[in-house]
Amino acid sequence: MDSLHWLLPKFTVPTWLDGLIAIIICLVGWLIQRFIIKKIIHRVVIFLKDRQRNFQANVLAQFSKAIGYAFMTTVIVLSLSYLIKVPLFTQPSTKNFVLSIMVFFAFKGIYDVLNFYTKQPFELTSEEDQNVLLPFFLRIGKVLIMIFAMFTIASFWDFNLNGFLTGIGLTGVAIAFGIRDTLAHVFGGMSVALDNPFQIGDWIATEDQKIEGTIEDINLRSTLIQTGDKGLVYVPNSYLVNRPLYNLSKREKRKCEQFLYIAAANNEEDIRSALTAIHKEIYLHAKTEKDMIHVFIDEFHHDSYRVLVRFFVATNDTAVMLEVRQDILFAIRQIMGELSITLASHHEDENLRKK
Repeated sequence: MDSLHWLLPKFTVPTWLDGLIAIIICLVGWLIQRFIIKKIIHRVVIFLKDRQRNFQANVLAQFSKAIGYAFMTTVIVLSLSYLIKVPLFTQPSTKNFVLSIMVFFAFKGIYDVLNFYTKQPFELTSEEDQNVLLPFFLRIGKVLIMIFAMFTIASFWDFNLNGFLTGIGLTGVAIAFGIRDTLAHVFGGMSVALDNPFQIGDWIATEDQKIEGTIEDINLRSTLIQTGDKGLVYVPNSYLVNRPLYNLSKREKRKCEQFLYIAAANNEEDIRSALTAIHKEIYLHAKTEKDMIHVFIDEFHHDSYRVLVRFFVATNDTAVMLEVRQDILFAIRQIMGELSITLASHHEDENLRKK
């Protein structure tokens, strides 16, 4: 009691009746919040969604918890004010505390909105204009909101922000040396955000083929990739930005390349006829690109020719590409048989490949 009198000079010792009324005030406030305010917010959210105002509906839905907490805090402060006969909202020793709580809930509502869109970023954009790096910026926004809330609340208590910021500046350089690798990954994430080389769902591969898979998520420090053989891999952003990347999802066609080894003893005219027939089969296939077909002898060895067969399939689907390639290989085998073209032996073929 002495401590309360020191903090609140006008503090009055409550009676049992005062305590009962304070409890009733809290109970009535909870019932209003639970069965009136919450229901009103829910109906307004449905009303907005019915009129295709999804952004406003989502913001209100995410703010609903913060609104409920702020309302119940107000009810509790009112009940305590009645209990001790001191207006806590205006009392110099308590008003900053109450105001800090209200500001905290306001920023919490904004944080909840950003957190919602971080998990569902495509709710902010249309299907035609999707920015997959939006979660990256939303995460930065969440951090900035927390920092801004901290500084705002600190200002109510006359906290020396200038001194604090000066101290941060002096220690920042020393800390930067200790976390330079982490900073490299963070700046790598910023580079990814600016260049926008891939999106969530894209299939990418590094030039060295050490990483190949589908983008699952893009974070501030790393990118989550689902590989075919290793599962989920967290790849530091600095690793991705410091080497060439292939965005395989953006391919419009796939290259097929095959080498044939033909015995040099074959008649030259028969060989030319076979190459022409192979070119024709590739050209007539419904799924091949017609503007770039290569069927030529590109190397001559001791007793064989190496024939390059190269063409492109108008697809990004690996299964479709392999099916077309299979069709062409069967056609090549048939052409070789019809023209009696002798291929180089399998043993010599392997030796040539090793060279």
